[in-house]
Amino acid sequence: MTPTGIIGERRVNDPVTIVIFGASGDLTHRKLIPALYIAYAQDLLPEKFTIVGFARRDYDDAIYRGMLSDSIKKFSRLPVEDETVDRFIQHIRYHKGDISTMEAYAELKEKFKDTEAYPENHLFYLSIIPSLFKTAVQSLKESGLVADPAADQWTRVIIEKPFGRDMESALALNSALLQYLDESQIYRIDHYLGKETVQNILSFRFANAIFEPVFNRSYVDHIQITASETVGMEMGRGGYYDEYGAVRDMVTNHILQLLCLVTMEPPGDLSADAIRNEKVKVLNAAKLDIHENISDAVCRGQYGEGTDAEGNTTKGYLKEDRIHPESTTETYAAMRLSIDNWRWAGVPILLRTGKAMAKKTTEIAVQFKVPPLQLFQQVECDDDVCDLTHIRPNTLIFQIQPNEGIFLKVGTKRPGMRFVVEDVKMDFSYSGTWSKSLPEAYERLLLDTLHGDSTLFTRSDEVEAEWRVVQPIFDNQDQLKPFPYPPNAWGVEEADWLFHGVEGQWRNT
Repeated sequence: MTPTGIIGERRVNDPVTIVIFGASGDLTHRKLIPALYIAYAQDLLPEKFTIVGFARRDYDDAIYRGMLSDSIKKFSRLPVEDETVDRFIQHIRYHKGDISTMEAYAELKEKFKDTEAYPENHLFYLSIIPSLFKTAVQSLKESGLVADPAADQWTRVIIEKPFGRDMESALALNSALLQYLDESQIYRIDHYLGKETVQNILSFRFANAIFEPVFNRSYVDHIQITASETVGMEMGRGGYYDEYGAVRDMVTNHILQLLCLVTMEPPGDLSADAIRNEKVKVLNAAKLDIHENISDAVCRGQYGEGTDAEGNTTKGYLKEDRIHPESTTETYAAMRLSIDNWRWAGVPILLRTGKAMAKKTTEIAVQFKVPPLQLFQQVECDDDVCDLTHIRPNTLIFQIQPNEGIFLKVGTKRPGMRFVVEDVKMDFSYSGTWSKSLPEAYERLLLDTLHGDSTLFTRSDEVEAEWRVVQPIFDNQDQLKPFPYPPNAWGVEEADWLFHGVEGQWRNT
């Protein structure tokens, strides 16, 4: 086996049994099993490990292994060797059971008595609907499948988002989880935090002395965070999405986590608690920038019928499968936040996310203030046509996807007789620097869980602080009826109002 993916990753030493609840689902086939296979192919999994698929489907070991073999060959980001796949799937077993019945857990407990086949360290991955989180955790505890935190063997539980649907339900879910598990055993996964560029935000800020001193209210005019998608209700997600919407689906996890990383104070060290403590401080200081009404800080939208980038007719949200015909669920959300601390007071934070938008992109743009004395004029050219304008601000862009990298726009003198400035881009892109493909987020996060490293996972007080930031949106939804927008657009024009008093506009590029 030749390590070809995660550079410098250490091997997991502890023998482990990995149980995937919801083992017949799309996430298991597309992400989890291919990620574990790549770790195995790179010799990063322990010598002794077993993967157990837990689901209600009427499979046996042979059928399930065959299905996962096909999934690995279809979805692995690295070249697949048949011999390696064959060895890997021999570590996989199937357990038929209903998550909501204790009988299924008792049968699993009976299997686990064979510690040679099922190592005593247990990782449970809950790839199930949120309403079953408490049932699964309670059943694991009451059936004796959860070890004491102080025991020699360990138990870890990975929980997929969403972590509640508002402040009240998030508090209830955390309370239920902590009734049966210790906080150290809970790994709330946000796959955005496993992306290479997201992790690079901290190293870029705190490993380079030339940038961190200007990350504050004296030099930064505003920060934009965008997470846009071109798809609508793909793969039958309408039923889920209509219940949650853009704010719950993206803002209360992915986008607020990006906000934390780009605005947090430097931690005392790189331990999980030190980093998460600083993230919680930022979230506790963040709030919607409301002056009189909620609409001062929040804009919601819902895409209608139209044409996509290829000119094909597309359905509006209300005509999508499994969507209520009178739904007011937002498919686009934009908001303006402020962070009331010494570093960021007075710096607007603009967030937006949406479906059926003009481009698929996730980025953080830090726009700096223009120099106090306007010595130069700026030239902007469109092909051979150039115009003179005022000096443009420098912008630092963290591109999360699709073209991962970090880009800095600066002004330099344009060649010629006149003393005018033109923007140029200094860029670092992963694809242009390293030939290796980037590890998938789940590869990183699964290995971190097996090592017991919770740095890139969300703590209970973090979850609660995220919901506190956006709770006013849910409390005042009657004042935030969604504006319509056409597909293949950048959202709703009404969201431009959020830039009042700001030198800039949405980066619709």
